[in-house]
Amino acid sequence: MALLRMALRDFVIVQALELDLNTGFSALTGETGAGKSILIDAVQFVLGARADTGTIREGASRCEVAAEFDCPETAHAWLQDAGLEVDGPLLLRRTVDTQGKSRAWINGSAATATQLRELGEFLLDIHGQHAWQSLTRAQQVRELLDAYARIDTAPLQSAWQQWRQVQQALEQAKSAQDKLQSEQERLNWQIAEVQKLAPGTDEWTELNSQHSRLSHAQALLDTAQQAAQQLDDDENSASSLLQRATGQLQEMAHIEPEFAQWAQTLESAYAQVDDVARSLHTYLRKTDLDPAQLAQLDERMGLWMSLARRFKRPPEELAQTLQGWQRELAQLEAAADLQALTQAEQQAHAHLLELAKRISKQRQKAAPELTGKVTAAMQQLGMQGGRFEIELPKLEAPASHGLEDVVFLVAGHAGSTPKPVGKVASGGELSRIALAIAVTTSELGSAGTLIFDEVDSGVGGAVAQTVGQLMQQLGRHRQVLAVTHLPQVAACANHHLRVSKSSNAQGTQSTVTPLTQEERVQEIARMLGGAKSSDTSLAHAREMLAHAQGAPA
Repeated sequence: MALLRMALRDFVIVQALELDLNTGFSALTGETGAGKSILIDAVQFVLGARADTGTIREGASRCEVAAEFDCPETAHAWLQDAGLEVDGPLLLRRTVDTQGKSRAWINGSAATATQLRELGEFLLDIHGQHAWQSLTRAQQVRELLDAYARIDTAPLQSAWQQWRQVQQALEQAKSAQDKLQSEQERLNWQIAEVQKLAPGTDEWTELNSQHSRLSHAQALLDTAQQAAQQLDDDENSASSLLQRATGQLQEMAHIEPEFAQWAQTLESAYAQVDDVARSLHTYLRKTDLDPAQLAQLDERMGLWMSLARRFKRPPEELAQTLQGWQRELAQLEAAADLQALTQAEQQAHAHLLELAKRISKQRQKAAPELTGKVTAAMQQLGMQGGRFEIELPKLEAPASHGLEDVVFLVAGHAGSTPKPVGKVASGGELSRIALAIAVTTSELGSAGTLIFDEVDSGVGGAVAQTVGQLMQQLGRHRQVLAVTHLPQVAACANHHLRVSKSSNAQGTQSTVTPLTQEERVQEIARMLGGAKSSDTSLAHAREMLAHAQGAPA
């Protein structure tokens, strides 16, 4: 599993670059200001880091970075869930234009920056030159130990949030009993008043319809009477006229066949007219003015209107308003149930403690293991007799991260008392401790590529050679890319990339070049003695490379 190749276009000061990368340990070197970290920045960009127009080369309209990785098995489930191809290598591509618009793709399918970041966690780990700063921050220290112990704190954080919500509800209920009681009384009174009316959901619409019919009953009866007369009451009614026309057409149908069809149509029309006439007569027999029912409707509608005005609601919303008050009252009654809330808080607290105690045991088991490994790495990094320790001080109350804090302590040399990392005075010691932790934890990670961005800052001499050997050792099992300014580290690399900067009419450009064995000698000599290499520095460089690679000088 490794980063196979990268392509950059108009990225910072790189106009165009295509680079094939190798497995093992690769060193990136170059003069100060040449842009050694640009490749690291490009990797972070294509894996979802914040994109802005500052990454676009001056004069270009957009920048683009593409990276091809071997696809690790650990990423297969994530890719399937995202609906992306699993087989074959992973091709990631990302662009940003001068308007700040960023676009990204995974194997040709559009993707988001969040998806790139999530996928990146399966592909590589980056250790920066200021990694020691994270050792002074409580959250990063805790997360580092938890990552080493393979602890998933998400369920604990969820349980803590749930406990805090129930706890706050209980506290609010206790402090607001008087207010809750007053609010309950108000709602009970309002509900009782509206329940006297007992409004149906669609009752107001039906009341309006019935009232409208009864209040216009006389006009409706007159209209029905007139219509019935016009349809069938005398020889000039619609029914009589239709019958005569039908008979006339039927008499001549033997001469004109079309008359028979028209006669059938008129017979159908007569049947419909007759049906309407019968219905009108039925309506006239059953309908009366019924002033008593009209009075009842007036009274019922008056109650609706009175309640609607009192509670400032449209009449048609009274039924829904009653239901809303009833739900609100039920919620208040639940909030006022201190016994139920207390029980819920106790259950949530017990669940939180169960998860937290389990995590505490995992931390207590992992802390001595990590302590031993980092202490051993410190001996290799020139801190003989130094000691690394992890304290787990108990908290007074459970927190979202558990029942204890995590504190890293360090003693720089034999006989000294371990102190919190943040109180260690020497920046060189801090860098070496951070490097020891980075190397220790990197051995346990699952990402196929490790990137070290000048983590050897502040070290030199024999310690620098040890750093190179440690990275060479890591490179036997995983791909390691290291930006370094130390010749001892670069000499230990299996592959060497030189970053150089040049200026022409198009502006300043940075390039990355794989070096041959002789070119490596020249570059190591430059790192040892400056821009002009002497015979002594060249000989020293050859000796350093031969020793680092296990071959005779």
